[in-house]
Amino acid sequence: MSMVALSKVNKTTLANQLKISRTSLYYTKVQPAKDEALKNQIETVMVKHKAYGHKRIALELQTSKKRIRRVMKMFGLKPVRLRKWQPVKLDDQNKLPVDRPNVTKILCPIAPNIVWAGDFTYISYHGKFIYLATILDRFTREVVGFAVSCWHNKELVLQAFKTALEHTKKAPVYFHSDQGSEYDSQEYISYLESLNVVVSMSDKAAPWQNGHKESFYSHYKFELDLKNANRFNSLGELLEAIYIQIYYYNTERIHTALKMSPRTFRRLYESQRLTNQTPVD
Repeated sequence: MSMVALSKVNKTTLANQLKISRTSLYYTKVQPAKDEALKNQIETVMVKHKAYGHKRIALELQTSKKRIRRVMKMFGLKPVRLRKWQPVKLDDQNKLPVDRPNVTKILCPIAPNIVWAGDFTYISYHGKFIYLATILDRFTREVVGFAVSCWHNKELVLQAFKTALEHTKKAPVYFHSDQGSEYDSQEYISYLESLNVVVSMSDKAAPWQNGHKESFYSHYKFELDLKNANRFNSLGELLEAIYIQIYYYNTERIHTALKMSPRTFRRLYESQRLTNQTPVD
């Protein structure tokens, strides 16, 4: 068939002669453009949420995690891998183990304010240490209380617990921590027991038994870039950043296990609970 004759053949006839679908004659590749657009969306998410991997990016963009992983691999977009390191508290190295129950071995909370977990970390700032103590609700993963101090002592962890009580208006059934001297002090234990809180502690040298807190701090310190804390011009600026980061964690950051932020999860739980309790006419 000559080129002149070919030009006069309609597309249906040509498709039949070539034994292909008629739509194939109009096809242009659109996948590369879609992948490029998705790449730009992924990069935007990674700037705002530094610790997000492909699963949380997929939740943020409401698309398939397989598609996100494929495009990230195609364009060499890699999430940061966190390296965990926990300093040894010298004053606790020779401390004898305490005989306390460990609820993390036997209990999985099914509601808020059943199990709270507490721990603290340090922040190096201009040659000094600033200490941040936080309390996490094991069910909602929300930071329900926190405190900042220049000293790691019982007053620091007590203040964190008291701010949690102010926020929740209710004490937990159990409070879990490691066996640090701050949490095992008589004043702290007596205060919790006065509220009828059962004190739970991890086994000696078993930080994984308070794994939610270990994971929280590793991501928290990375996302706030606390290795570079000296960039803040004053202690006030650092404290403000600490508060903002906790607010971001509670209200915006998607928790992988929850598929949403901790506060959104808690409010959804409370809403469903109220709905289930409402009598039907």
